[in-house]
Formats: sequence, structure tokens, C-alpha cells
Amino acid sequence: MQEHFQNHINNTLPFLKNSKLLLAISGGLDSVILTHLCKTSGLDITLAHCNFNLRGIESDGDEKFVLNLANSLDLEVFTENFDTKAYAESNKESIQMAARTLRYDWFQELATQLGFDYILTAHHADDNLETFLINLTRGTGLEGLKGIPEINENIVRPLLPFSRETIENFAVSNKIEWREDSSNASTKYLRNKLRHDVIPVLKSLNTNVLTNFKNTLNNLNDTADIVEESVQAVLKRAIIDIDDTQISYKISEFIKVSNPKAYLFEIFKDYGFTQWTDIVNLLTAQSGKQVFSATHQLLKNRETLILSELKTEDSQHENEGAVLITNFKNEVDVSLGVLSFETTESVEKSDTSTVFIDKETLKLPLTVRHWEEGDYFYPIGMQGKKKLSKYFKDQKLSLLDKKKVLLLCSQDKIVWVINHRADDRFKVTNQTKSILKIKLSK
Repeated sequence: MQEHFQNHINNTLPFLKNSKLLLAISGGLDSVILTHLCKTSGLDITLAHCNFNLRGIESDGDEKFVLNLANSLDLEVFTENFDTKAYAESNKESIQMAARTLRYDWFQELATQLGFDYILTAHHADDNLETFLINLTRGTGLEGLKGIPEINENIVRPLLPFSRETIENFAVSNKIEWREDSSNASTKYLRNKLRHDVIPVLKSLNTNVLTNFKNTLNNLNDTADIVEESVQAVLKRAIIDIDDTQISYKISEFIKVSNPKAYLFEIFKDYGFTQWTDIVNLLTAQSGKQVFSATHQLLKNRETLILSELKTEDSQHENEGAVLITNFKNEVDVSLGVLSFETTESVEKSDTSTVFIDKETLKLPLTVRHWEEGDYFYPIGMQGKKKLSKYFKDQKLSLLDKKKVLLLCSQDKIVWVINHRADDRFKVTNQTKSILKIKLSK
């Protein structure tokens, strides 16, 4: 398995070899084996262990085991204790969902603060099949049947090609110890029930079930690409207008397709809607009819559908949390990632995540804030100023994308629409004496 793992890294995930990696470890079989494989492969890993305090002495034993393993492999390790039950109660979530939220929020916090490029988790082929079956039993669209992504932003799952059986055989043959979570034996949770009662039956019926399942996922992902291409083509024809508060769609473009419900689902699913029959009925409803999700509304207005965000108290005051930058020595955490500043001698090739600014045009402190109605800037390379609302419309940003936009400002002037475009007033010229490189890292 070590050789196959190394080949998988070399052929599919070569970027991991030159990256700083945070490896999520529970002490169980999968994450322990991932740790050994990464260590033997020479990857730069640091361990991160969550103690959710859900199993008393057993949870503490897991933590102690991970600390001892890190010591034996000469690896750095971070541990964090959570009051998971209290968090679940206060946020009205299940224990499993609370643990997942706490876990990934902490991993991302570590990655941001300490500069880890990627977070490794130990999901494998059996986990992928379990997730597929869970989504299938609960009801889902094509997106829910695509399986666990091997790479999802900065989360990477190097064990996805390997089965649980292969992983356990490797551990036994190499006399590698791990911790057994007693809760995994219970069939109280759907995932465990599938793991113990359903998947063994599938494997007994067909020993190649995981291989065939992988082929199915590949086919489904190929189909998803075709669906996305078709949806984008309809969107291009359907969108009439995008402004600061809403998107307007031409109803006739939905009516003319062979399956309007399918297109409406793909277009509006990310806005929290679930009442798909009601949304289809909007196409022929009287003007003024509305359908709501927790965050958005769809309004039938004559020959258009208008999507708008429901205003909340939080959204009305989101700029109260603006970030001040008082010097260019430290990295600064913002909601999109980490801003870094570096004085440089020349302008290099830039992209949307990197800008080069005439340092002397800036006045500290700088501010990072969300955009507001009436904001404008002077897009670099263009003549004159432009309202951000018009710029977003031209860029065809969705309401969700616009909500995420951050501005880097000097006094009341926009220096950079972060991850989009710099302002011409702060550009490097022949008269520039000091160049400041500003970069956003995930």
C-alpha cells in the first residue's frame, strides 16, 4: 500500500510534496495509517486532534494515544478540547453536526493562523460509498451523488482510492496500533447501520462493488459537467439584470426548456429553496406570487422572476466588524483568507489575488470592509470611475458572491476590490519610489 500511496501522491496530488500540511487525526485506524503513510513518504505534516469529550475516559485515551504517536514519529501535534454537547444544544444541532462544525472550524483556524497550505483528512473508498448511500436515502440531486471530492478548496483526502480492508491489512501486516471508537460499533446512526448491515451485503453480492462504484462516480461527475454547461447556457439567456439587491430572470427562457424544474433546481438550490413544485408554479402564477427560503425570496413580477436576499439585522450591520490595518509588518486575517504585505523592487506578474501598489499613495490605517451601496472605484486600466454595483453586474456576480466581496480602503478611497480588481489611483507608475505587494492567501 505504501508504494500505491506514493504513486497516487506523485501522479494525482504532487502539490502535496512541497506543501505544509495539517493532518486531522482521531487516533482511529484510517487517520493513523494516513499519518504513517505521509511520514514515510516524506510529506511535511503536523497533526491536529480534537477531543470532543463525548466518551469520557475513552476520549482522553484517544488524545493520549495521539500525543504518544506524535512523539514516536517526531511530529508536532495540536490538540483541542470541546464541550460538544453544550455547543450542540446552544446551536440546536445534532451531536454529529456540532462535532463536524467544531472540527473543521478549528482546522481552518489553525491553517490560517499558522500558514498550512492544505488540511488532510483520512476519508477512504468505503466512506465515499457510505456518503453516497446516505444522500441517496435522504433524497438528493446529482450534486449529492458525486461522492466526496478528493480536493475541496484546501481540504485534501489522499486515501479516497483505498478501501477500509486495504487500510486495515496494511496496519496489521506492519503491526501498527490504533484506537477503536466504541461508538462505531453501534447502529444507532445511519452511517454505522450502512457500514455494518448494508455494505457487507453489497460486497458479498459483488466483490468488485467499490471498483464499480468508483466508475459510477466518474460517470456521474462527467454528467455533472454536462449539466453545469447546459445550466450556464440557460442562465446566460435568462438573466436580464443584476444589481445591488436582486437578480432578474426572463421566465420565457425557463418555459422553453424541456424540463424547467431541473433547471430551476440547479440554479436556485444554493439559495436554500426546497419547495420546487411551488417554484415551478411561479412560472405561470399571477404577478406578485412569492416563494421563500430561510435567506432569499423568489418573486413573480410580470414576465420575470426576481431573486432577492432577505434582510437580517446581521446583514444590515455587517460592516461594524471592519478590520483595521495599522502597519505592513504583520499578516492580517480577513474572511476571505490572509492578507500579506511585502515591499518589493519590481512589479511581478499579478493575478486577482495579488496587487502591486504605490506605497506612498496609502495612508494608514487601512480598512478592510464589506462593500456598501454607493461605493465606487476607478478600475485599473480604465478611464473614470465606476459604481461597484455596475462593476458586479458586468462581472455577473451572484448575490452570494457579492455578499462575500471585501474592499481594501485607504481613508475613504478603495485601493483594491479584493480578489477582483485594483484601483487606478494607487497603481505603480514611473514616478513610484516604493512598491508594496499585497497578496490574499486562502
